[in-house]
Amino acid sequence: MRSAERIVSSARLAELYECSALLRRTRQRAEQIVNEARAMLAEAEQHDDPIRVLALSAQLEEARGAYRRILQAYTTICRKIGEERNAIIMEQVKETRAAVHEDLSGVA
Repeated sequence: MRSAERIVSSARLAELYECSALLRRTRQRAEQIVNEARAMLAEAEQHDDPIRVLALSAQLEEARGAYRRILQAYTTICRKIGEERNAIIMEQVKETRAAVHEDLSGVA
């Protein structure tokens, strides 16, 4: 991998890590919101408040949907990080093999 390509790949990987960190914090907050919505719904059910139960059930489903979307994005970013790291490693392996092959060819 040429120097410029390595710099671009490293920068892209750094950006993916930043996105991953942001999505991780967002995922954690979304999980808290789902848990809070679940607790509020349980409280409304305990107080036998059907109007509040209906409203909170809808809010809980909305929170769960948002959490699922965030989790999917987080999973996608993590997969992309793995792919990017593997590509960098494979290029480094190819470069190392080529260098070793050159060294061995020069010895013979």
